[in-house]
Amino acid sequence: MPSVLVDAGPLIALQDRSDRHHRKVRRFIEQYRGTLLTTWPVLAEACHFLPERSQIRFLRWAAAGGLNVIELHESALGTIADWKEKYRDLPMDLADASLLWIAEQSGVTDILTIDLRDFAAYRLPGGKALVPIMQ
Repeated sequence: MPSVLVDAGPLIALQDRSDRHHRKVRRFIEQYRGTLLTTWPVLAEACHFLPERSQIRFLRWAAAGGLNVIELHESALGTIADWKEKYRDLPMDLADASLLWIAEQSGVTDILTIDLRDFAAYRLPGGKALVPIMQ
């Protein structure tokens, strides 16, 4: 079964019907036949930008199997700090860095994001970029 990394932007858009990406994200998620992978920093970022009622609905959706939340090992911290330093001019936030770390660990390089500028710049060791799957 295929897997895709999921950034906070699409998760926010999924819950916010007024977001300009809402319909496209909802349609993608309804049609996707694979595993949606994310991290706790991504969930925290999404919740930060959602109103309380939407946060509750979002967390219940995630808990019901909407997302697979991948834990970050403490060994990720040094790598994440290195990436944050490398991409300081963007800057890279913790949620984005956590997804890059998961990509490196898992080999999953497809990403559901609306943040095309930043993810176009980020590179895994060896120079490989993540691949946005919704344009």
